[in-house]
Amino acid sequence: MKAIPVLILAACAANLVGFAQPAEVVHDIVVYGDSSGAVTAAVSAKREGRSVVLVNPTRFPGGMSASGLGATDFLGKQGTFGGVAKDFYAGIAKAYGKDFVRSFEPHVGRKVFEQLLAEAGVEAVYGEKLDRTSGKGVTMDGKRITAITTLSGKTYRGRMFIDATYVGDLMAAAGVTFTVGREPESQYGEDMAGVRRGDTNPRVHYGQKDKDHFVAKVSPYVTPGDPASGLLPHVVPGAGLTNGQGDRRIQAFNYRVCLTANPANRIPLEKPPGYREIDHELLLRNFDAGDARMPALIEPLEGAGQKVDWNNMHAVGSDFVGANYEYPEASYERRREIELAHETYIRGFLWTMANSPRVPEKLRQRAASFGLPRDEFTDNGGWPWMIYIREARRMVGDYVMTQLDCAGARKADDPVALGSFGMDSHAVQHIIAADGAVQNEGVIWRVPPRPYGISYRAIVPRRGECENLFSPVCLSASHVAHGSIRMEPVFMALSQSAAIAAGLAIDRGVGVQDVPYAPLLAKLEAAKQVVRPEAWKRPANEGAPREKKAKAVK
Repeated sequence: MKAIPVLILAACAANLVGFAQPAEVVHDIVVYGDSSGAVTAAVSAKREGRSVVLVNPTRFPGGMSASGLGATDFLGKQGTFGGVAKDFYAGIAKAYGKDFVRSFEPHVGRKVFEQLLAEAGVEAVYGEKLDRTSGKGVTMDGKRITAITTLSGKTYRGRMFIDATYVGDLMAAAGVTFTVGREPESQYGEDMAGVRRGDTNPRVHYGQKDKDHFVAKVSPYVTPGDPASGLLPHVVPGAGLTNGQGDRRIQAFNYRVCLTANPANRIPLEKPPGYREIDHELLLRNFDAGDARMPALIEPLEGAGQKVDWNNMHAVGSDFVGANYEYPEASYERRREIELAHETYIRGFLWTMANSPRVPEKLRQRAASFGLPRDEFTDNGGWPWMIYIREARRMVGDYVMTQLDCAGARKADDPVALGSFGMDSHAVQHIIAADGAVQNEGVIWRVPPRPYGISYRAIVPRRGECENLFSPVCLSASHVAHGSIRMEPVFMALSQSAAIAAGLAIDRGVGVQDVPYAPLLAKLEAAKQVVRPEAWKRPANEGAPREKKAKAVK
């Protein structure tokens, strides 16, 4: 008989006599998220001396701020935030050798996020999606989460958890109360809530005249003027829709596509597989009717690459209206189907703009001058990694941010970040208007009179629910208020505040609902957060608020 190696015998003996095995790691804070806020939360926690792990369901850091949203939404009042968010934008400017920039390329955003994580020493894992199977993905002990488990079977244990996803998957799996869609006007006393028809005269819910609405009469039927021929794709009847009605519909998504006009770096816009011209008949028919506006907000990006951020604008653009209602609560597989449908639609929109003879020549030539950049999203053919999720689930906490907060009619006494952008929603539906033509429904816009505070209670579950979870992205806000809050730098600021509050909850041995505000405020301001409206001052290099200009960034 051959001798058994000594090391094997020793290992067996260790197991037999019950030698202690390595203890399972319990982090102070587990951040689960795909957003820019996920990065700032993890970096902030690490800077505070906490043990933290960032569990990212995507394969890159930074969310939309690294996936095409280069004309970023801090342009209105960039003095309303500080902390890690300020560090991010300072890092962007430094990458271009400047003190301040108004836009940036996607790869630069990703690089700066990676630098922030590396400099802080954050442990980050990528491609780990929460197991959303009931009873599997979230382990609870009473009203506290003790661990989350991903589809790959990996488990992450923690004392505090931050859901910094754009969809609120962890929040929902933990049993926290949430909503999807639009509240009725009566629920919170908001005159911009619920259904908002574009054929309303006047449009009291919209302050940008005819922008983002149809200005020409377009027939909604396959055969113009013939109801018997059926409706065009993406058009629904408007009968029975009254302003102020609530529903479970959400504003449209798109991809914030980065394009370049540099021939040496340009991937031509091609007709995508599955293209159907009828899917773009509404766009073409709108041109036929005489609307010659460019259906896009095209913002130049910093750098020498002749790149732009192409976003939706006017009657029919790159928003795939009405195609995303299922997305917030859909399975991963169904979400991917919805994403691919959006990609097909938007690629088809761009190809149509660049090639159809029904597009006015001036607009067609401009669209044809662009292509996808070879040096962006290089593992995805120049196409952005992430769909632009403008809203999904929204937590319902003890304090719900509403239009009243944005308008200054109500003020939270425990602010942890500032909002300032317009109360904004893209179209929710293309409807048949009262005159029988197509019109957009759901578009709202009104600018807050001044920056406003976002309540701490809006980023934690209501009392009696989960005691160690924060939701700074899918926060407690009405559809109207969320339309103002949903800006990338605001998500970053709220997420940093969540991380700092999580550390305070650990130190004091309390649930997130019982974190005292006075010491939290002191810690936030020590971290150079800007949280009190009266503390905001417009920086000298900012100029006039962007949202007051004709081309408002969305």
